[in-house]
Amino acid sequence: MISADKIWMDGKLVDFKDATLHFLTHSLHYGNAVFEGTRAYKTDKGLAIFRLEDHTRRLLESAKITLLDCPFSQKELEKAQIDLLKANGFKNNVYIRPLIFLGDGVMGLYHAKAPVRVGIAAWEWGAYLGEESLEKGIKVKISSFMRNSVKSCMGKAKASANYLNSQIAKFEAIEAGYEEALMLDEEGFIAEGTGECFFMIKDGILITPPNDFSLKSITQDTVLKISQDLGITTLRQRISRDEAYTADEAFFTGTAAEITPINNIDARIIGSGLRGSITKKIQDAYFDIVYGRNQKYTSMLTYI
Repeated sequence: MISADKIWMDGKLVDFKDATLHFLTHSLHYGNAVFEGTRAYKTDKGLAIFRLEDHTRRLLESAKITLLDCPFSQKELEKAQIDLLKANGFKNNVYIRPLIFLGDGVMGLYHAKAPVRVGIAAWEWGAYLGEESLEKGIKVKISSFMRNSVKSCMGKAKASANYLNSQIAKFEAIEAGYEEALMLDEEGFIAEGTGECFFMIKDGILITPPNDFSLKSITQDTVLKISQDLGITTLRQRISRDEAYTADEAFFTGTAAEITPINNIDARIIGSGLRGSITKKIQDAYFDIVYGRNQKYTSMLTYI
């Protein structure tokens, strides 16, 4: 059950139970809202938000794309997230969820006169796909639902409306006995998971699709930096489903998923069926960064 002491709403901290909205909140009816997912880790020096500036910038870029005129600046939103964590006094790792949305007072599809509101919640949260999944990996099903087409939506916005097909794809996968879904793009190549980027390893080479049909991922960018440090050859190229079936290793990345190995795709065992050696190296390096154990990446952490 998600809980905390305080939530930040429109410039002030309010009690968790008081962060409520009217039934006629515009975004509830028409789906125009943008959000972020950011993590803060309990390091030896205290709680630290990972890539706060990058996540907040993407939030505001998403708002610009979807014609939401945010009433707060990037610096104000960054400070709000810091203040929120201080107010809650969390003892463990935290997930942060900022949301820019349209409030109540105006109905109908024309949204420009609806008030733009901003809320930020945070709560203690562990591994998104389960603690065991970080070591043992997960089973993944290629979904019957295509990733949103760039012809009909704006996929570079982390917009609430874009996640309906992710929600349905994930439900389909779980009902079929898997733990996550992998969606293809409109041309039949792998796009991403329901909320994660896809990586595979073949003959020692790390491969991940370009972001033509997916959100630009901050965690994906971090993994690409890690692979360069580790001397791993990396390719950004399209991946067909049959290429994924024959991968030596595979994993998902994302703020929530972190680095989650994939051991099975559509009943095809990936590699040995266990977390691969290169995946583990990348995973270990990632956690060294977010927990403040790699001085090269100190600038990615905002200590509370």
